[in-house]
Amino acid sequence: MKHWRIEEVPWDRFDPGKLDTQIVALVKAAALVERNGIDYGTYLNRVFAEDPDFRKAADRWSVEEVQHGDTLGRWAMLADPGWDFEAAFRRYKDGYHLPLLDTDASIRGSRTGELIARCMVESGTSSYYSALGDAAEEPVLRHICRLIAADEFRHFKLFYDHMKRYLKRERIGLLQRMRIAISRIGESEDDELAYAFYCGNSPPDAIYRHETAIAGYMSRAMTMYRYKHLERAVGMILKAIGLPPRGRVSGLAARGAWVFMRRRRDRFKQVVLSAA
Repeated sequence: MKHWRIEEVPWDRFDPGKLDTQIVALVKAAALVERNGIDYGTYLNRVFAEDPDFRKAADRWSVEEVQHGDTLGRWAMLADPGWDFEAAFRRYKDGYHLPLLDTDASIRGSRTGELIARCMVESGTSSYYSALGDAAEEPVLRHICRLIAADEFRHFKLFYDHMKRYLKRERIGLLQRMRIAISRIGESEDDELAYAFYCGNSPPDAIYRHETAIAGYMSRAMTMYRYKHLERAVGMILKAIGLPPRGRVSGLAARGAWVFMRRRRDRFKQVVLSAA
């Protein structure tokens, strides 16, 4: 059951005087990615075909993801009345195909690995929407981001609890869990986000270039973060791979991640400037 519905968002509080064009561009991209959650639900149902309890949970999860996309898309059309969410989503679906739908086994090598990867995604999205909500001044978007961030924290717990269950059977070691986590985090710069940013913010006749699209997205997204957002995400990641989410290791990891992210943000900004 959904924890909230799109109709419950206080749309009448929308304030066009508090829009930030950089944030609008990010929301357009996020709306397309979230709306595509149904494909991930199909994939998870294939991987966990013999686990009806998890499949039911995955179905509920994918419905909530689609609602996130619809809600962000509706907001983006308020922010930019000339933008067509449905047309942008069709364009996204026509050009980006999830490379998972034809398999019955996890691309992570095990079901535990798949659930670790999902935990990585949820730790990233929960921190991202928290950061976006804190950065935004427009009141309806702030409200939406808080709703979505709360959902993503719950989704992390969902995948984490099932991961612990599978870990007892598959007994994947710490190093392998770390490799899966690092691999999934690295995939954040693949075509999924880059192509969504392109479809959401470029005219149909524009040429898609991955490097400039991902730089356009990441340079904006990374600017939204404060240290507290990244610190919490790092704690969740460590918890998922079996390390203490708080303490000396977590503190060192968060500080290292903060330095790394700021350097990546600056590099992406240089790419955007060079392409201008």
